[in-house]
Amino acid sequence: MHRIRKVAAMGALVLGGLAMGSVTTFANAQDWVPSRYGADDRMGAANNLSADGVLAASQLITTGKVYSLGIDTEEGAPAYGGRTYDIDIVASGANVEVGTDVVTSNDERVTTSFGIGSQVDGLGHLGIGNQYYNGLTAAEIVRDDGLAELGIESIPPIVTRGVLLDMTRHLGVAMVPEGTAFNRAEIDAAARQQGVEIRHGDVVLFHTGWMQLLGVDNERYISAQPGVGVAGAEYLAGLGVVAIGADTPALEVIPFENPQRAFAVHQTLLAKQGVYILESMNTAELAGDGVQEFMFVLGQPKFKGAVQVVVNPIAIK
Repeated sequence: MHRIRKVAAMGALVLGGLAMGSVTTFANAQDWVPSRYGADDRMGAANNLSADGVLAASQLITTGKVYSLGIDTEEGAPAYGGRTYDIDIVASGANVEVGTDVVTSNDERVTTSFGIGSQVDGLGHLGIGNQYYNGLTAAEIVRDDGLAELGIESIPPIVTRGVLLDMTRHLGVAMVPEGTAFNRAEIDAAARQQGVEIRHGDVVLFHTGWMQLLGVDNERYISAQPGVGVAGAEYLAGLGVVAIGADTPALEVIPFENPQRAFAVHQTLLAKQGVYILESMNTAELAGDGVQEFMFVLGQPKFKGAVQVVVNPIAIK
């Protein structure tokens, strides 16, 4: 059995504790509860999806090229906290006679955390002081057999316009250094340089080149990264985007902008704004082809009550 041997980011332990609701309640939720989508809402920014958005996104398909945005989930992959992935193949062993045929088969038995590799974070993943999206408390939603509300199964299919902001191109580097924050000035500047406009209902992805480290220097890959800052997260949420992702394992900038506020971007997007987070997105081929906008398609597996799940989103150009 291969296990993750080292966690380099101390904040990962904080993330695990917040996600499990193991900290003392301290949040003053008056400024973010109820959500802009109503006190009873459980979908967050997925409310910004629409049939018109699907049709508009379909008009972006000009070549029919399909891009896989997911990476392989495998044993020994770098991951936060105590997350692990283990797979065993269960073979039929002896021949099984079925009529005139001799049938052999393989099944698998997987023991895993869903927060490994390419993943979507649901709104029940991270809270602030035991309060989650729309003020739902850990006592209200956390159950041994899965979340009672805000589970990953509640995310509708996400089919909409996707926008790639190539920060390597914008900054003129092959790989953006760790600790580089993307806030409103950086986001607007990159969008202007590319000639794209971020719109209501979009999925926004950042290409940083960080995935070049995967399998080469996993410790650096998981311990620090460039990424979205708090003001950038607030800005994009205010534009009405559905989800934000990057080719990094945690989306947000690490080291954190404020060392006293661990995973403040996760707090902002998931708990306060209801915006979904896409981590470890394989954006290299999109960036290499100069693709800036595309049709984004995600239908996540419906593991009822899960807080996050491994995904393989598709971009179509």
